[in-house]
Parts: sequence; structure tokens; C-alpha cells
Amino acid sequence: MHETLIVGAGIAGLACARRLQEAGQSTMVVDKGRGVGGRCATRRVDGQSVDHGPAFLHGSAPGFVSALRETPGRRLEPWPAKVHGSGRPCQPSAFAPGQVRLAFGDGVNAFAKHLARDLDVERECRVDALAFDGDRFRVVTADGERRPSTLILSLPLEQTRGLLDTLGEDSPEIRGVRQLLSMVSTVPSLTILSGYAADQAAPDWDVCYPEDSPVLQMIAHDSAKRATPRSHVLVAQAHPRWSRRELENDPDGWKQAMLVELERVTGLPESSRLWCQAHRWRYARLDAGSELAQPLMVQVAGARLGLCGELFSPGNGVEAAWLSGTRLAERIIGERDWTATR
Repeated sequence: MHETLIVGAGIAGLACARRLQEAGQSTMVVDKGRGVGGRCATRRVDGQSVDHGPAFLHGSAPGFVSALRETPGRRLEPWPAKVHGSGRPCQPSAFAPGQVRLAFGDGVNAFAKHLARDLDVERECRVDALAFDGDRFRVVTADGERRPSTLILSLPLEQTRGLLDTLGEDSPEIRGVRQLLSMVSTVPSLTILSGYAADQAAPDWDVCYPEDSPVLQMIAHDSAKRATPRSHVLVAQAHPRWSRRELENDPDGWKQAMLVELERVTGLPESSRLWCQAHRWRYARLDAGSELAQPLMVQVAGARLGLCGELFSPGNGVEAAWLSGTRLAERIIGERDWTATR
């Protein structure tokens, strides 16, 4: 039986599990998806890797930067090197002095896979409900139950709220956590991936932040990260306000609107387009400035509940997620060491 169960194989959950495993603790990670990394997402389209979450990773914390640079494979640093447009990035701090910015030739998901190496990760495992069972949690999944003494939720904010709502016993600790989480929200991001013929002139920039577009916040020249791209690939992300307005509408409608704007901004002709895919990120990132100072750990009926993710570390983004997971693990390790020496 694993003493610690982590729900969510995003960067925070993987970072937490990796640090706990390094300290010799028995840990399992479960995730409803087929892969790891959460929003650090890379897919294969026409034989080519395409990042459709973050276009690049950035940070300044030494441990996080070291973890990025330890990831095997081709690394591009700095990336983006060529930035076009004066629009506002979703994370302006990425371009502040002292920030390391990099991308991976195999896709941003290479970092998540590196963190997940040798960990006990069960994919396609959906957690349906939580309950208390003496001094342990009862975690109900589609294929059975697990009873960890420490449960860590490393999920998007809204999904964490949903799982906490399944707890039958409404303890003061859980009410406090629910109240805290109710004061925070995330923003969506509608995204399109579009491929163009290789003989078409490619953009001469890595990332574009359009200053005159009411629809698009960012366009990444994704194929600029690939060693031998088969086609020019652009990934466009919509402004949060526009994404929120269109979120529940017919995807064909907002996909076409984004395509028209993408080709207007870049000048690429529709006739050279080979393919296009759309992705709806419901929980893309937190509202700026709403994050907390540190991960949460509460004692509930003899069991421990931990929460980590980008919400639980200043700065938002992938670095914040990694820091929160690592710091939560350090707290668990420290409490165990202190108890062992009493």
C-alpha cells in the first residue's frame, strides 16, 4: 500500500512525487489522462511534434532551472530568441532580467516525461469520489479503492473543488479549504494549431504578440523548434476575455474566427494551409495575482490532505507548479523526520 497518493500527473504532482521518492517514501501518482504533464502538452500532427500548451518554459529558481536543463534531448536556449509585436504576453515576467527561457526539440512535454521517469504513475485512472475511513482517506476510482494516509490533490482549481465536494464529512478543515478555493478562479484559453506548406515563406520570428488583434494574444512559430520540420506550424492562443465569451460555443465557429485572424496577422495565405486543429483549455491559468504563498497541508480525521499546483506558489505558471510540488514534498519529509526523532 502506498502511504502517499497524488491525484494529478501535472508538473506539480510529478515534482512532489519525485522529491518524495528521492527521500525513500512510498508514493503513487494517478491521472485520468493517457499521458503526463497536464497543460505541458505536446501532440503529434502529421509526424511532427506540436506544443499546444505553453510554447516555452521559463523561470529563475535554481532548482527549477536545473531540472529543465537536466531534461534529455535537444534544448533551445534562449527561446524565443526572436519576438515580434508589442502585445502583452500572458506572463510578462518571462521576459524580465534573470529569467531563463527555453524550449525542447521534442516538445515541452519532454520535461514532464523526465520528471515522471521511474515514478509509479497509473494513467487513465479517474478519481470519482473521496471519503474518510478512520485515519486514512478512501479514494474511489473506476477500478477500485485506495486508502492512503496522505492524499495530495494536484489538479486544476475547479477539479479540486469538485473532488472536495464529494467528501461526506464536512469538517472545519475542509470547510476552510473550500472557502479559500472559492475566492480564486482560472481563465480559459482557446487554441488552434495550423500547418502550412513547407515551400511557403515562414515567419521570421519565434513568437508574436499582436498589438492590434481583438482575438489573438499569442502566436508561436512552433516548427521553428523542430530540427527537421515537415511543414510550417503555428499555434495561436486567444485572449482570455475572447476565450471566455466563446468557450461554450460551437468549436467550428471560434476555430474559423481564429484562423481568419491568424492568417490576417501573419500574411500566410489560406491556400497554403494543410491542416488545422482546435483545442479548448478550460483551465489554462490563474487570474494574475491570485496565487497563494505556499502549498496547503491540513490534518483531517487522522489523515493528511495536501494541495499543490500553480495556485500555491507566487508567480503562476509551470515554475510555480514545480516549486509548489517540491515544497509540499519537503514539508511532508520534514514532518516525517521530526516524528521519527521524537
